Amino acid sequence: MRKFLTSLAAVTAVGSMAAVAHAQSPGVADPAAVQAGAYAVEPDHTQVGFSVLHLGFTRYDGVFSKVSGQLTLDPKTLETTALDVTVPVDTVQTTSAKLDGELKGDQWLNAGKFPTMRFRSTKITRTGPNTATVAGDLTLHGVTRPVVLKAKFVGAGVNPLDRSYTAGFFVTGVIKRSDFGVTAYVPMVSDEVGLTINAAFHKAR
Repeated sequence: MRKFLTSLAAVTAVGSMAAVAHAQSPGVADPAAVQAGAYAVEPDHTQVGFSVLHLGFTRYDGVFSKVSGQLTLDPKTLETTALDVTVPVDTVQTTSAKLDGELKGDQWLNAGKFPTMRFRSTKITRTGPNTATVAGDLTLHGVTRPVVLKAKFVGAGVNPLDRSYTAGFFVTGVIKRSDFGVTAYVPMVSDEVGLTINAAFHKAR
């Protein structure tokens, strides 16, 4: 009897844990169900990551934070969707505090003179049930160039913590930093920079 009760308790605990996990995972990966409307960047869970090839040996990554901006979203008519985001350059962070300071300096991003980078979409094209290309203008280091990003819808739903309706996307792309006047140590540090963006948006209430 004791063994039966122990097994029953274990099954109940597992079921309870599964229910909690389900309750804590409200994001639904159904793009057709996403609410249309005006959204703002949720900065605490939005990351702009970058990656370069260092001396031909390793990839070296970093991240920007404190992103702000707006998304006007209509999943049924992506051509009316618009994105405008701004990233503070001085939030750049790697695993080296010394390098962080160098990246903010005149030889690299020059955060003092060019404190922000900005991306504004010009055309969004659906490429699959939950994917799209996002063409737009990227302003970095005082230079504006057209870039194309690849976006994948991750999920949307009501955040159980703050009750805000949230939509999330995973975005990738590649730019050449020399196109924006950032040429330090090319080609020892690669000209091509890989971008990996985890983007969260809260719907306006």
